[in-house]
Amino acid sequence: MKILLTGCAGFIGMHVCERLLASDNEVVGIDNLNDYYDVSLKQARLDRLLPHPKFRMLKLDVADREKMREMFATEAPQRVVHLAAQAGVRYSLTNPHAYVDSNLAGFINILEGCRHAGAEHLVYASSSSVYGGNSRTPFSEHDNVDHPVSLYAATKKANELMAHSYSHLFGLPCTGLRFFTVYGPWGRPDMSLFLFTKAILADRPIDIFNNGQMQRDFTYIDDIADGVVRVLSCPPSANPDYDRQDPDPAGSWSPYRICNIGNHQPVEVMHFIGALERALGKTAKKNFLPMQPGDVPATDADTEILQTLTGISPATSVESGIQRFVAWYRDYFKV
Repeated sequence: MKILLTGCAGFIGMHVCERLLASDNEVVGIDNLNDYYDVSLKQARLDRLLPHPKFRMLKLDVADREKMREMFATEAPQRVVHLAAQAGVRYSLTNPHAYVDSNLAGFINILEGCRHAGAEHLVYASSSSVYGGNSRTPFSEHDNVDHPVSLYAATKKANELMAHSYSHLFGLPCTGLRFFTVYGPWGRPDMSLFLFTKAILADRPIDIFNNGQMQRDFTYIDDIADGVVRVLSCPPSANPDYDRQDPDPAGSWSPYRICNIGNHQPVEVMHFIGALERALGKTAKKNFLPMQPGDVPATDADTEILQTLTGISPATSVESGIQRFVAWYRDYFKV
């Protein structure tokens, strides 16, 4: 099968590419290699993919309407995994236009490309951040998510709405995946595990927000990548029995679905830090700070839909996942 994957040089993108290639698919990866974080890390991820005979990489920005139109017309992918986006909740507070360009303009180019190419299935990255001000846990796809607390979350909610309109109007099968705090080897340098590890090894203090009173549903990268690949092979179909009098946000009368990918095992941030300290053999210097704008105190994924759809339920413990990350970090940075 020919699969287009956007954000191929990204953290999740590289891991998903490796799994798709291992199953003998042809993968066309696109990435703009922007400098939101260290480009050399993105290039190192690409270096793992480029030797594969069924992988090709195109340097392309999803926000470039004309080049994206040309790419879809030339490549005509059967299925699409859209992972390219401007990431980061806090960065969206100071650079909002980057999110509009990539996450909104870029996403409409993906939808238009899939529509005209007749793609069999579009799987795209949403985020647990769409749950915003919701306080009932676990977070369920069946819940209303109309109260985002960051622009990043708002763009991801907008993606879900945009995807539904294309499913309804053009019969495009779409699955939105709400990722929960992904971590592991080859991770993003702007995320907590990477930041904490770098600071602890340098004997610098780590910033802990909300005075440590936070929980996160940390989800290991292998579980995320396996989930993406499994979901890709299960395109949604129209549901003629959908109840429009009592609408369920998780599905539709159109070929559309929303699916959480998380561990359903929320962990106290202080426990997470403790596991990292043990893996590093060093105690962190801790700088406790108040809650940051756009953050939420806890996340917890209801994974029933994922398990029903794919038969899997992510379950890698933070102790195991952190040990693997630290081993990769020490090897990659030679520390």
